[in-house]
Amino acid sequence: MATPQPAIGDWYRLNGGALFEVVALDDDDGTIEIQYFDGTVEEMDIEDWDAQWEDGALEPAEAPEDWSGSVDIEASDNEGRGSDSLGEDRDLRASGLEGIDLFE
Repeated sequence: MATPQPAIGDWYRLNGGALFEVVALDDDDGTIEIQYFDGTVEEMDIEDWDAQWEDGALEPAEAPEDWSGSVDIEASDNEGRGSDSLGEDRDLRASGLEGIDLFE
């Protein structure tokens, strides 16, 4: 089986445990930037990627349902932003541009 080329947004599992997402690719340097579910960011050489894939240490994985592991969001930070708040009478339009002088 050929080694898959990583793409930004793809999720993988390392050694059957640590879940990570490909967040950046640098073809000039030959590196892949990955972010583990806990938020840790690391860089991996494409040669290491190929070697780990051939050894069976890497495997494709599904994105987690609870993606908040990689960002610092607590449950209280997200309160009132769900579908319950859609019924509230709020004007969500942006304000106008009155008061802006384009020629200053």
